[in-house]
Amino acid sequence: AIWLPSPEVRGEREQARFRMHLVKHRSTLKNRIHSTLIAHGHQVPVTDLFGAGGRRLLASLELPEPWAGTTTATLQLIDDLDRRVAQIEGELRRAGADHRYVPILMTAPGIGWILAYTIASEIGQIERFPTPKRLVSYTGLCPRVSQSGDVDLRGPVSKRGPRYLRWGLMEAATHACSHELYKERYQRLKRRHGRQRGAKVAQIDLSRQLAHAIWHMLTRNQPFAPVGAG
Repeated sequence: AIWLPSPEVRGEREQARFRMHLVKHRSTLKNRIHSTLIAHGHQVPVTDLFGAGGRRLLASLELPEPWAGTTTATLQLIDDLDRRVAQIEGELRRAGADHRYVPILMTAPGIGWILAYTIASEIGQIERFPTPKRLVSYTGLCPRVSQSGDVDLRGPVSKRGPRYLRWGLMEAATHACSHELYKERYQRLKRRHGRQRGAKVAQIDLSRQLAHAIWHMLTRNQPFAPVGAG
């Protein structure tokens, strides 16, 4: 039978997805400012260019027009997106305060409240997936496989399934890569595949490991444990 999400689940997904859309847009705007500074030979000695110290630095720079004007306008857009993202996060916290999956997911490395809510809303009911392999396949993080005789040729990830779930797991992997359970394997894969592809390959691999662990956690209604991480 085909599982159809309830109106409540669809609403949860829409809120979480809209937040991700705004966050991506904000990142694009921030990258634009970084590119502008690099193009004009300005170094960025602060850790956070958009924190208090970074804003003082930006205000002190003398950029020619039209770059000065576009940078000012971009900062205003970033501030507006900050407010909107914060508002949505407040709404998500209120709406998902009693979501049974969120506290469990937050015990996994790299998964904070917002990512937990996003992943939970995209998975829906864990009972839909009889095995961890089925959940991993649903994420679209498995490599495409084409068969030629007795040979399996593995290509890039299939990207089937909800891209927002894939994004949530990939985001979690960027934070979980320093966890003692995953750090050694992550670094080994990163080195093996080289500077150009290594980080991405290792991140995808870790995302699959997290999905595998999540299946065990939600199926058993238990917090994260190394034995369930696969």
